[in-house]
Amino acid sequence: MAKINKPRIVKDYDKLPLDVQGQIKLTYPHGFSGSLITYINAKGKVVSALPYETDEFYYLVRMTLEEANNIVENDDDFNDDGILRDDFALQEFEGHDDVDEDVNDIPDDMPEEDDDSDDDI
Repeated sequence: MAKINKPRIVKDYDKLPLDVQGQIKLTYPHGFSGSLITYINAKGKVVSALPYETDEFYYLVRMTLEEANNIVENDDDFNDDGILRDDFALQEFEGHDDVDEDVNDIPDDMPEEDDDSDDDI
């Protein structure tokens, strides 16, 4: 079976479109901290991120363990135990499917990562 190459995007969680944030919550209803991975970027720096894949893109959502816990703790969509509320409705995110205009220009190889860049894979 041939592997299909998808554009890869590295972004901070708060810079993702709201609909993508909502889909991530549904994918990780028990929070993000247990699903973080680490990798070494082009500058040799260890980075932690949450992997998330859609039909069109492969995301690495940059976040530390502390950030992952803070996002869930401060998000009203998660209950006090860090679990996505049963009444979470993705419908409130619909219509916000704004994808970065330059997303198709993202190469499939791994260029150097800039700390200030949103899309750096």
